[in-house]
Amino acid sequence: MGVVAKRSSMTFYSGGADHFSHRVRIVLAEKGVAVDIVEVTDEQRPEELADLNPYNSVPTLLDRDLVLYESKVMMEYLDERFPHPPLLPVYPVARAQSRLWMHRIEREWCPLVEQIEQGPKKEAEKARKELRESLIGISPIFEDMPFFMSDEFTLVDCCLAPILWRLPALGIELPEKQVKPLLSYMERVFERDGFKASLSESEREMRT
Repeated sequence: MGVVAKRSSMTFYSGGADHFSHRVRIVLAEKGVAVDIVEVTDEQRPEELADLNPYNSVPTLLDRDLVLYESKVMMEYLDERFPHPPLLPVYPVARAQSRLWMHRIEREWCPLVEQIEQGPKKEAEKARKELRESLIGISPIFEDMPFFMSDEFTLVDCCLAPILWRLPALGIELPEKQVKPLLSYMERVFERDGFKASLSESEREMRT
């Protein structure tokens, strides 16, 4: 994976198809952080993960003696630990607004992704329709700014991009004429070096 450069004091336990892991990998790649990435599957789960994380889950970040196991906490920690390039606005009001958008993605869209991936067929189809309509609804916001409510790439984009990348795998096809600004945004984000470097093998296969 492109993020790994050399042996590091930092280890990231990641799910190759998990969008919460993916958002953290994007941050690591955007920052150019040297990190050892350990891919975790249900069949191949490192024994030490249960000792590090009481939930035995991914993503989990180990940085020397610090262990983090919530993706938004990891992302903000990495943004503060490696301040360049910054992925949150400088000013408190703008930072708060970014955090609120991250919270809304977490509350509104992430549960729909989970429902599509794991729910019964009827509930999955309902969630698929709801997520599709919601994405169509937000498309106009990308007409005025290149990124999500921002002129700069931020942690909000890191949360949204993994979901958008998975749309084909989630069985969601967007109506091209209605969502041109959103499709342009997706192309901008997916072409970033950091995003390309963040992709696991299973994520690359999602769009081949």
